[in-house]
Amino acid sequence: MLEVESATAPQLTDWADRVRRMHAALGWPEPELLAASYASGASLAFAAADDRLFTATEVNEWAWQGAAFDALRRPLPCAPGHPASWDDESARQSLARLAAAEACPAAIALLDEAARRGLPGFYDEAGLSLGAGQGSRLLPTAMLHASMPEVDWESIHDVSTALVTGSNGKTTTVRLLAAMFAASGTVPGFNCTDGIFVAGEQVEQGDYSGPSGARQVLRDRRVQAAVLETARGGILRRGLAVRRAHAAIVTNVSPDHFGEYGVHDLDGLASAKLVVARAISATGCLVLNADDPVLLGKSAALDCPLAWFARDEDHPVLMEHRHRGGATCGLSGRELRLHLAGEIHELGGIEAMPLTFDGSAGYNIANISGAALLAACLGIEPKTITQVLATFGGKRGDNPGRLERWNIGGSVVLLDYAHNPDGLAGLLAVARDLATRSKGRLGLLLGQAGNREDAAIRHLARVAAASRPDFVVLKELEGYLRGRAIGEVPGILEAELLAGGMARSGLRTILPEVEAAQAMLAWARPGDIVVLPVHDLVARAQLVAWLDARESG
Repeated sequence: MLEVESATAPQLTDWADRVRRMHAALGWPEPELLAASYASGASLAFAAADDRLFTATEVNEWAWQGAAFDALRRPLPCAPGHPASWDDESARQSLARLAAAEACPAAIALLDEAARRGLPGFYDEAGLSLGAGQGSRLLPTAMLHASMPEVDWESIHDVSTALVTGSNGKTTTVRLLAAMFAASGTVPGFNCTDGIFVAGEQVEQGDYSGPSGARQVLRDRRVQAAVLETARGGILRRGLAVRRAHAAIVTNVSPDHFGEYGVHDLDGLASAKLVVARAISATGCLVLNADDPVLLGKSAALDCPLAWFARDEDHPVLMEHRHRGGATCGLSGRELRLHLAGEIHELGGIEAMPLTFDGSAGYNIANISGAALLAACLGIEPKTITQVLATFGGKRGDNPGRLERWNIGGSVVLLDYAHNPDGLAGLLAVARDLATRSKGRLGLLLGQAGNREDAAIRHLARVAAASRPDFVVLKELEGYLRGRAIGEVPGILEAELLAGGMARSGLRTILPEVEAAQAMLAWARPGDIVVLPVHDLVARAQLVAWLDARESG
């Protein structure tokens, strides 16, 4: 897919025509094109063989540059040593050389054989992978270009694979499911916004919630079960890491990232996340949140098996689904209950589960319900699920960066990833509950990434103002400016907070994230609740070390 800032209707038509002409000139099959115009630009996408993806992107760029030549005056892509030219024949020769260099018939033949055997396989710059995890084999690209390698197909197999997507709760759900696999005696591997983890060991640090992170998990021969966080950005830029998964979950859909890749509303965002449904076979299962009206509306068009969770097990969708023999999970009073294969399993009282903060963290109740149901659909025993829910979150290391808690000098510090209005609202509901009990003040650290639309940034500020904080420190997400000027996002947040009724005396702007958080603690006194939504991994590590030292000191 190629996305551009703007394209007229004639340019979009010309762009598509040029792609078709070049496919024909290169001897490629007629492409199925998806062209779209939207508020923030236009895009054109088409599928290509696994061993011509790079050349296909060059074809797409060449076609767009030709269609928009008058406006852009950009040079055409060309093979090394071959000059660019605007005429189609010179471009065809250049692109044909790229395609010939990229082609790998052995890889395609082995991928076809893996598919025939019902095995996963994927091909990228690292080579060809057949099977997954413990049952995988990686064949380097150089080997594939040299000859057709012999493959011991009997040693290659799949492992349980789950895809986790949604607007909020993905990483918590991933970690919960991985803990459940580990408790069942299965070695888990997972990728998330914090990195790549295998058998409890951190393999990589950073945001690996896209296809690259998933494939690293699937190539690790220690892995017996793969739990793959599947973020919206990765789906829209590079698609799913796998063509087939045994189960998947969409935790929820809430306003975030509007304006990127043609997504401007909840319906479009839900469609992007529900791409995971395409990886679920007739023997798999897609777990959905019945409390999410957008997912409810979209579910009618899905043709894969479904399972439903909700806060209340008597939700009409859950009741109807159980009546048809389907699996569900939800609360019966204050007890979490799983319905599976016609049997009822009590998973424990919600207040006793550490992740729920004595039942006040409603969003984690939803995360727990979804993760429990997903685990059950993957064959994990209900008693194992119950054991994990009774302890997970009791230690900060269980779910780092998500609702972590410190007690420093009598004030409570909450650190969380909350990065959008719904996530922040859930976090602030917990904080306000704690502040009410302690009769203390509420302090908030607030910032936002620069790639959000102004309206989304203002929405975040309104959510913050609605919680009636006594003190707000505005910060800059230095690694997430994404085209904005330094101080621009804090300025938008400040204006909206003031419009929402906050007193200017309760506002400060301290751009460096760590310094801003430290200023919050300098303000706090016994009984106060300090909320720190922190997104940058380096800043978070520094803050955690500082908070640990303050708490122990």
